[in-house]
Amino acid sequence: MYIQLEVGWMRHPFPVNSFRIVSDSQLRTLQALGLEAIRYFPDRSDIVPAEDTAPAAAAQDAQRAEAASAGEAPAAADPAPAAQPALWQRCNERFRGAARDYLRVFASAGTEPAQALELCDSMVQSYLHDVLPAGDLVIRLLSEGSGNRQAEHPINVTALCLLLGRALGMEPAQLHELGTAALLHDIGKDSTPGTAPLTREQYERHVGDSVALALGMGVSSDVLTAIAQHHEFADGSGFPLHLIDEDLSTTGKVLCLVNAYDRLCNPEFARGGLTPHEALSQLYAQFRERFDPAMLRVFIRMMGVYPPGSVVQLADGRYAMVVSVNSSRPLKPELLVYDASVPLAQAKPLNLEQCPDISIRRSLRLDQLPREALSYLSPRQHICYFFERAVEPCQP
Repeated sequence: MYIQLEVGWMRHPFPVNSFRIVSDSQLRTLQALGLEAIRYFPDRSDIVPAEDTAPAAAAQDAQRAEAASAGEAPAAADPAPAAQPALWQRCNERFRGAARDYLRVFASAGTEPAQALELCDSMVQSYLHDVLPAGDLVIRLLSEGSGNRQAEHPINVTALCLLLGRALGMEPAQLHELGTAALLHDIGKDSTPGTAPLTREQYERHVGDSVALALGMGVSSDVLTAIAQHHEFADGSGFPLHLIDEDLSTTGKVLCLVNAYDRLCNPEFARGGLTPHEALSQLYAQFRERFDPAMLRVFIRMMGVYPPGSVVQLADGRYAMVVSVNSSRPLKPELLVYDASVPLAQAKPLNLEQCPDISIRRSLRLDQLPREALSYLSPRQHICYFFERAVEPCQP
């Protein structure tokens, strides 16, 4: 069956809005979306009776065998339509699970601190299972509604902190403390969506409230220090103590930098934030005195000049959105390219690592996109990141 989803591209894990259903896993994913209706196109559907599939498969096998006997390389099969969605779906599911676990930590930190700490440790350890081994990691943009809004920020910050800590060469024990501090840095803040913006006094008080709850949970002194410093800037302009660079711990500096980046992309109460590229540019151009310069450079390299979620224009004039970045090859992201001549059902992500002749000309604001490209790419308003191990290339 050929279908079309009447929602933005980033509200589901499929790479396109219109496609042909080819697997049971796609059906399960569609059911899990909870949509009220899905558009169906009978004239574009291709429902083949089971008894007719064998001859077609046999014909394909015969063609491959004939090519092989003639000494020709077998034609490469098109990537399975569900392959790329499966990667996004796996990341989305992990993020949703992390969001549920965080809400449990948040709810029990004051009443059952030991249980909250046990769950927090388990969460961080599961992330380190992927972060610690050598090899490439992919930072992936997640779909709309991947997690509860209250949990999105701490999960984003935790994932990016661990990746930055890894890039800085932190030891496993230090990474665990960093991950714990990142997960708990706002545990004392009532940031329930829909509530009124906090006053300045309430906002600044959340640092102490978070430290108090984390102390009750029994975390280490290094974790408490990092939580206490997640709004302290190297130039002394932060709060609550206006510390300067030499007073700050390494974990505190990492947490402060990543927290600032995510809040630029995802403001707590404002309607719209900066694009990821704009956020990185602003950190460097306007606020770099607030951060350790070497750490900021490593962060920008890790995220890529165009982090996932950035909307860009290619050198040939085409428009695209960055959907993932390999942390070891940040200048070669994977893109979803707008091409009016290619139906959404046939659109495939473009990996710049495999296309040396294609380059990015510039980053764009959303209001700079033509209406058709904006509809096609459907960039999301709230940026969510998670990571996964890069798929190793097949060996010949």
